[in-house]
Amino acid sequence: MISIENIKKIIIESHEYIRSLDFEDRIIELEEKANYVFVGMRRAGKTFLIYNLIKSRNSTDYMYINFEDERLMEFTVSDFDLLLEAYNQLFNKKPAVFFDEIQNIYGWEKFCRRLADSGYSISITGSNANMLSREIATTLGGRFLVKEIQALSFREFLVFNNVVLAENFEYGNQKTQIVKMMDEYLHFGGLPECIKYNDKRNCLSNVFQKVFFGDIIARYKLKNEFALKMLIKKIAESVNNETSFNRIKNILNSANAKVGTGTLIEYFGYLEESFLIFSISNYTSKFSEKETKKKFYFADTGILNLFLYDQKSKLLENLVYIELRRRYQSDIFFFKRIYETDFFIPEKLLLIQVCISIKDYETREREIKSLLYSMRELNIKESYIITYDEHEEILTEAGKIIVVPYWNWSLINNADQNRPALL
Repeated sequence: MISIENIKKIIIESHEYIRSLDFEDRIIELEEKANYVFVGMRRAGKTFLIYNLIKSRNSTDYMYINFEDERLMEFTVSDFDLLLEAYNQLFNKKPAVFFDEIQNIYGWEKFCRRLADSGYSISITGSNANMLSREIATTLGGRFLVKEIQALSFREFLVFNNVVLAENFEYGNQKTQIVKMMDEYLHFGGLPECIKYNDKRNCLSNVFQKVFFGDIIARYKLKNEFALKMLIKKIAESVNNETSFNRIKNILNSANAKVGTGTLIEYFGYLEESFLIFSISNYTSKFSEKETKKKFYFADTGILNLFLYDQKSKLLENLVYIELRRRYQSDIFFFKRIYETDFFIPEKLLLIQVCISIKDYETREREIKSLLYSMRELNIKESYIITYDEHEEILTEAGKIIVVPYWNWSLINNADQNRPALL
């Protein structure tokens, strides 16, 4: 039974807690007067984004409720009005409303729609992609903007580590520090809460366990825990390679983690719904192949690195994917006919290949050959190879290939001359 006195206590405690916090701002553009649904993987920073929105307010101007509070375990959609009643009894005014992890309450969207219709300012977060479904979007009726919150960009990662970029830093002594920081970012990712820990791997493992057991196993009532964990491991090992459901199923069966094709497809869906992994398709494939043969990437390279050993090439390609997703959302493909180019953004006619280094002659020839094939096919005159720490411009009969380090591309270059970098 949810009592109004307990709700009052939760409201006041949240005010006291948020006032005590000291944290960095995220570099995320938001509409000032919009209502928002913030979605994304756990620990990516959705809650602290809410705190950012709250911190300039007087404590009597807002109501913050975290629906993962164990005192709200019995909370149902019929209890929502108690929140407004409790706040009114405390402060006798209409608050700005902030609901955290609201996906735990079945039917939440109708109440939030009613609040928006009544003129409340409201922002909510959730860690499940079902919040993006057509049914929920229809119920919310266009009253909310949806924003996916990812782990820190490299620029934000530097800010959170108290690194202030000097003017023309890429030419001075600070470049060494930036490359070192990029290596840490590559291996341990950009989840904000893990930055403060020395044992980052343990922090990342704890985040993964929370997603694995809380957002997937418990939420979907799955019994074959071993098969799901093996699936995640095999996806990690397949990052930067096209793979199919049948191939993964055969690998799992050979590892004594047998699952049917239907169950496997459901598991992939659960992983994507929890924002743990994302997928892209071959731009040239038929529709059926686009759905069954894909490349998969993780939402954070730190989580990916839990399943790998000394695989910088996979980490770098995954890192590039994350930045592309930040800039272009889901309009990302790979391009493959005879040869494969890692990423293609159709809207911008942007081709990107990823390679740790092209100093080796055979590697250089292979990467350039793949890009040139795609450039000719698509009639694109400029493309990119993103490396760990190499610069170069390669002039060919098909056009120009710009070789650029990840740190430069993410902080300075945009690989798209038509718009500013969304950092």
